[in-house]
Amino acid sequence: MARQLISSGSTFEHEIGYSRAVVEGDWIFVSGTTGFDYGNMTISDDLIDQAEQCFKNIREALHKAGAGLEDIVRVIYVLPDASDFQRCWPTFRKYLGEIRPAAMMLSAGLSDPRMRIEIQVTAKRGGGKAG
Repeated sequence: MARQLISSGSTFEHEIGYSRAVVEGDWIFVSGTTGFDYGNMTISDDLIDQAEQCFKNIREALHKAGAGLEDIVRVIYVLPDASDFQRCWPTFRKYLGEIRPAAMMLSAGLSDPRMRIEIQVTAKRGGGKAG
């Protein structure tokens, strides 16, 4: 199966030179995804709104790859302010609480000061069929 490149339509992808997701066989690698609404290129000031939008963007990329959130096997959270991490837990639990992927959190600066969170996931089609 040939490599499949998935775009969200974000101007960042073209300007920087990356894909929202890359599909290799059953594996789906979703790039670090921020809280931008790519339809209108806006971003909320609210951390939780941004976290919600991250998951909407990730879900859309996975859908284009023929997968869903239930196929996520690994997640990496990046927040500029580590003290914000715990505030996001209910949102993370809402989307991934039943899936329970391997996870990691990093505190690092992001490319735009409006960005308060970035989420990267790896998924495997059929990965949600835990036994």
